[in-house]
Amino acid sequence: MRPVPPHHPAEVPPGYPRAFEREVRLSDGRTALVRPIVPEDREQLARAIRTADPDTVYRRFLGAPPHITPALLTHLCTVDYRKRFALVASDPRTGTGTAIARYEATADDTAEVAVAVDPAWRRVGLASALVEMLAQAALDRGVHTFSAYYLAENRPVSALLTFAGGDGKQTISEGFADAAIALDQVRVDAAIRDLDRGGAPVPGAGREPTDAGP
Repeated sequence: MRPVPPHHPAEVPPGYPRAFEREVRLSDGRTALVRPIVPEDREQLARAIRTADPDTVYRRFLGAPPHITPALLTHLCTVDYRKRFALVASDPRTGTGTAIARYEATADDTAEVAVAVDPAWRRVGLASALVEMLAQAALDRGVHTFSAYYLAENRPVSALLTFAGGDGKQTISEGFADAAIALDQVRVDAAIRDLDRGGAPVPGAGREPTDAGP
């Protein structure tokens, strides 16, 4: 694994998994710093939601953004790193957040997954890398299926989920898709090994969406 420059908070919550701190090389030559979310990310997440472009907001929340309250931000940024797990990515030059990905368990072995990426950081493999890392965390914690609810026209979301998994199913009703993908341990392990070697996720071939999320 490529050494990660100090970018995580000095103090982290109990159970904070430092193994998920990575410097990810992207297909356009840039790098992104990825780490698990911490409570002090509240302010930056609030700013990201408030300043997100309309298309990102619509695709991520399937409509208007939620009403941002201190309680909501605390909930989103405080996780147990088991049933609720989230990763944030940032630009190493500025420290500005560029993406967030999370899963939340909905059953013993199933979790709903969501990814949102800043427009300037799309189609370079960042979403793919985040989902690969989420899938690794999920499998290590007894979660074997990712589910998502999203706009049916957002086909890259389905491609992203499928590439991280194996068998799955999708139903479409009134313009919305509901997908459930069984995670493939062999495929996920291979993707993580490639990240650890410094390989850049390759966009295209349906792998990299503009953003994803239920």
